[in-house]
Formats: sequence, C-alpha cells, structure tokens
Amino acid sequence: MRGEYKVPGGKLVAVDVAVTDGVLTDVRVSGDFFLEPDEALGVIDAALAGMPQDASTSDLAGAVDAALKQAERDGSIAGPVALVGFDPWAVGVAVRRALGHATTWDDHVFEVLRPGPLPPATLAALDQVLTEELAEGTRGPTLRFWDWNERAVFIGSFQSLKNEVDPDGVRKHGVTVVRRISGGGAMFMEAGNCVTFSLVVPASLVDGLSFEQSYSFLDDWVLGALGDVGVKAFFSGMNDIASPEGKLAGSAQKRLAGGAVLHHMTMAYDIDSAKMLEVLRIGREKLSDKGTRSANKRVDPLRSQTGMSREAIIDAFEKHFKSRYRTVDSELRPEELERAEELVRTKFANPTWISRVP
Repeated sequence: MRGEYKVPGGKLVAVDVAVTDGVLTDVRVSGDFFLEPDEALGVIDAALAGMPQDASTSDLAGAVDAALKQAERDGSIAGPVALVGFDPWAVGVAVRRALGHATTWDDHVFEVLRPGPLPPATLAALDQVLTEELAEGTRGPTLRFWDWNERAVFIGSFQSLKNEVDPDGVRKHGVTVVRRISGGGAMFMEAGNCVTFSLVVPASLVDGLSFEQSYSFLDDWVLGALGDVGVKAFFSGMNDIASPEGKLAGSAQKRLAGGAVLHHMTMAYDIDSAKMLEVLRIGREKLSDKGTRSANKRVDPLRSQTGMSREAIIDAFEKHFKSRYRTVDSELRPEELERAEELVRTKFANPTWISRVP
C-alpha cells in the first residue's frame, strides 16, 4: 500500500508499506524532502516496522522521533539529524493514508453549491444541516458559497454576546445577530461586502492533522485562488490569511462526532469600517496580536487589491477549486432547506441560543 502527504509549504512524503499479522512491514519512506545524514532514512523505515496497523499519527511520529534521537545518541548515524521540508508527523500522516485510515482530496467528489441569497440565520443553519448530512452519509463533501441581502453579525460559538456586539449599533443599523456553531471571532457582514464559503469534508481528509495544521491544509487552495486574482497571500497565525497589505480573511471550524468537519472562511471585500466599529466591540487586546493600532486597518478589502467585482472574485475561486479537485455542480434539496428553517426557528433565531454565552 502507498500513501502520500504534501506538507503545506513543504515537501512531499510518500510511504510504501505492507501489513503482516496486524503490524507494519516492508516500510519504505521516500519523497522530495531533504534529509541528513543519508543513514537517517533507514532509521525512519526501521522505526515504523513493527508498529500496529491502527497506530495513531501521534504514535507513528513519536516512534520516528525517538528512533532518530536514539541513533544520534548511540552514534549509529554520524552527526545531528536534519529534516528539511518535512517532519515525523508528516511521515505518520503518509502512513495513515497508505493504510486507508486517512483520505486525500482525490478520494472525494465535492458538490459545489451557489444557492443565491438567503437570510443570515438560514446560512448558519445550513452549516449544521450539510455537516450533519455528511456524517449521516446522505450527502457528500460540499463547497458552498454564501450570499445574503441583510446586514448581519455572525459571532463564534463561544463568544460573549455583550462583549462582542454593541446593542445600540445593532439597533441603529438594523443588524441581525447570529451565533454560528463553529468557534472563532465575530464577522460583520453587509450584503456584498464579504466573500464567504463553507467547506464540509470527512474527518478522514484531516486525519492525523492538528487543528492548526488542518486550517492551512484546507485553505491551501485559497492561496492559489487569490494568486489567480492577483493577490499575493500567505497564512498568518493559526487561522488567518493575509497579504502584504494586511489581513484578508479568517477561518473557523466545527468537528462533529459522526466524522464530519465544517470549515468556513470569510474574506473582506468592501467593509464599511466605521459602521463595523459601531456594531462590534473590538477591544485593544483583540487588536494587540494583529500588529495595528486602529481597527480600521485590521482588514484590507479585496476590492482595493484586485479591482474586480465580488461576483467575479467568487467565480475565480470556484474555477480554481474545480481545477484542483473533482467536483460536480449541485443544488440544495427542498428537505434541506426545510430542515434549516426548522433549525432557524428552534435554534439560530432563538434568543436562548444567541445569548448562550451572555
């Protein structure tokens, strides 16, 4: 069996392996990475041989790391070991993929949804519906682009309502407040001022990856899409994307026990900063790790960097995603919208849910 893992920003790690009596045998690690000294490759192979076929990524990586350190200490390899472009964790991920515990992008067909404008609470409810459906096996992985006509604030699942949202600003500007099921920060979203998508994937696609690693893994295509529209972008912190001009986007996730992962991103297109500051209570501590003194400078809109319409940017993102992965155009089913509306009534528009963290 063979598994491969491309380290985001790094190199490709491949593993060929067999299983005999429940343990790994005939392990061969290869790739376009850099490794010194040469003898370290044999140490890695030997460390994996004999490991249980159901060993976790952490256990596999730990075995490789321990073996390399032991080889350094006992002098069985010359000089310190240098792994460039990969690490023991990447080896563990490749092994898990070879054994079928983890999947790759090519193992899935993604349904692309562009359902048109929907109320903010319905958009949040659909995140839950589509993620639960993937866990139930009634729909495949999806990429859904958002559209809406109302002014809204989406707060993270664990954020304090009173600390994040100014009720006077909400009343003044007619803002709908929605609490989503994923963590992360608050998003101020007027119609046409953001580019937002939700990606629902099986947990097997991010098997072995930490939460931080999974953000860059699931957002790697976004960097390519931004490059297509002329924006040089890079990962910033755990879940943000930025350009040399400033922050562009933030991601959030929710993982369900049934084996589905919700991953969504919001990118600024043309935000009214003054209005945002009246609606959101953005404190100094929140801004301190962004390297800026003014909330007006936190987000650099896509329009100023591309000169493109929001619709054209979304078209470019859809085209780029389809060029990298297997996709099929799809639509929301009536029963999915009905399920979402029921969730709006019982949860997402319910004051109890919205203020669950006062």
